[in-house]
Amino acid sequence: MAKKEQKTNVMRLLEKEKVAYIAHEYPHEDGVIDGVGVAAKLGQPVECVFKTLVTRSARGGFFVFCIPVAKELDLKKAARAVGEKSISMIHVAEINQVTGYIRGGCSPLGMKKKYPTVLDQSAQEREHIMVSAGKIGFQVELCPKQLARLAGATFAPLTQDE
Repeated sequence: MAKKEQKTNVMRLLEKEKVAYIAHEYPHEDGVIDGVGVAAKLGQPVECVFKTLVTRSARGGFFVFCIPVAKELDLKKAARAVGEKSISMIHVAEINQVTGYIRGGCSPLGMKKKYPTVLDQSAQEREHIMVSAGKIGFQVELCPKQLARLAGATFAPLTQDE
């Protein structure tokens, strides 16, 4: 478990909700904070490390999607998953304003507001997945069903086909 001074709000939330998790810390001084780089630094398969993406619908609503780091979000599938005609990624400059997080440290848990959240269906095939702990340099590993419960998330196919 991480040292006390290294707890993030996501970790505190998981503890408050009595959800088992494993905290992982990785060096980021080299500027490598992309998901594939983080998976490599932590020695984890890219299928188990998920990135959190925030989108906006044509009607202005925000939606959160979590997909494996080496995959790309299929915007049509994502829109279908949340019952919208179309969605687009928000600009990097908007991430903090919308979520309270910064790029590279965006977690599906503990955002400023609770947005409709969808996890890629591949998460259901795994015992544990990793998501950002809400701060660059930190990840949490937990059961996808627990993550879905806390985030109020559903599961759906979200990634582009190879």
